Amino acid sequence: MEGFFQALSSYSFLQYALMAGVLASIASGIAGTFVVVKRISLISGGIAHCILGGMGIAYYLGFDPAQGAVVSALIAALIIGLVSLKAGQHEDTVIGALWAVGMALGIVFIARTPGYNVDLMTFLFGNILLVSPEDLRLMALLDGLILLATALLYKQFLAVAFDEEHARLRGMPVELLYLLLLMLIALTIVVLIKVVGLVLVIALLILPPAIAGRFANSLFQMMAAAVGMGMLFNAAGLVVSYHLDLPTGATIVLIAGMAYLLAPVGQRFLKKAPALAGRG
Repeated sequence: MEGFFQALSSYSFLQYALMAGVLASIASGIAGTFVVVKRISLISGGIAHCILGGMGIAYYLGFDPAQGAVVSALIAALIIGLVSLKAGQHEDTVIGALWAVGMALGIVFIARTPGYNVDLMTFLFGNILLVSPEDLRLMALLDGLILLATALLYKQFLAVAFDEEHARLRGMPVELLYLLLLMLIALTIVVLIKVVGLVLVIALLILPPAIAGRFANSLFQMMAAAVGMGMLFNAAGLVVSYHLDLPTGATIVLIAGMAYLLAPVGQRFLKKAPALAGRG
């Protein structure tokens, strides 16, 4: 542990990685809470894997793949959102098809790029240790947009997440709010790509909020706890991967996964603790 902190004070790439983990946790804690409450992990997965198509096209045309990720994320959110609203019982089939086509499109365009020298594994599995100051600025900007949108539309998102019919009766534009919520999630996925890549992005999006949901009494508490847990998992993943020479993104997800499996035990313990204290 001491060796990690010595390295942290000496190497800027570790400092950038730690900051990226913090920024990613803010986005995933907020948007991921809506994903878990609304039970739209399949839709979120479809958005995530469609993004690779936009990144591949951007790289092929000579643009920054991050720019392609933002644009394609928003477009994918709109398309998949409309599909989920209109497709009914065939929703999962259509989303699965878009998921596969988006991935294939990205791989084809990246492979056909002249002078191809990009590491496809970085897109798929991420590398938080390669985060640059420019990446951090983009992540901070997207975090700001996510925080602003959530603050302005918190009550509306809350209503849509828990009771769409009641929201409709109150005259809320439910479909529009749903699409805006998916766009919020899409921006979060872009933030997370640098940390864990497209393959593992859904795990980091849903695991901290899923754990937080077991202990929180309100949506706001769930968001705050998910943000805190995300920061803890990212920091722990950095430390463990540094000492054991493991892939950082996968290590972060494994730690989050173990915490998710242990969460029911902790929940039972917390329920029993007041009773034991009363007996004492």
